[in-house]
Amino acid sequence: MRSTRFISLATIFAFMACAHGGTRSTEVGSGQTADTGPQQTIQWGPAPAVFPPGAQFAVMQGDPSKAGEPFTVRLRLPDGYLIPPHTHPTEEDVTVLSGTFLAGMGPNVVESDLHPFGRGDFAAIPSNHAHYARARGETIVQVNAIGPFAITFVKPDGTPIDR
Repeated sequence: MRSTRFISLATIFAFMACAHGGTRSTEVGSGQTADTGPQQTIQWGPAPAVFPPGAQFAVMQGDPSKAGEPFTVRLRLPDGYLIPPHTHPTEEDVTVLSGTFLAGMGPNVVESDLHPFGRGDFAAIPSNHAHYARARGETIVQVNAIGPFAITFVKPDGTPIDR
C-alpha cells in the first residue's frame, strides 16, 4: 500500500517565499522578471514535515502548493541524509549546487546503484518513477517542478526499503 503526502501548507510556502527577501527584480525581456541577488540572502528553514528530519528548505520562486504553477526550491541536506524511495506526480528537475547528490531509481534503496551527481550536474526525473537519494557531505540541490508539490513514499511510513 502506498501513502501520499501532499504538501499544501500554503502559509509555510508563502512565508518562506517572502522570507528570502533582499533580492532584486530584474527585467529579462517580454515583461518577465527574475529574482537575482547574492546567495547569502536565502532564508533557510526546516524542510516540510513530509521529509525525514534534518533537511533544510528554501523557496526560491513560485508557490509549491499551487496547482499548475512552476516553482523552484532548494534543499540543504546533511552528510548521509537519505530521502527514501518515492515518486512525484510531475517531472522533477534537480541541479546540484554543492556537495554530492547520490541518486538511484527504483522502489528499493540499493546502495551500489546510487549514481553520484556533483556540483553543476543535472537530472530530470520523470513523473511517477520511484527514486531515492543520499547526500555525501553537506549537499544543496535545487528542484524545479510544477505544483502542487506532492511526494508519495513507496513504503507508507516513508522509511527506506533495503534490498
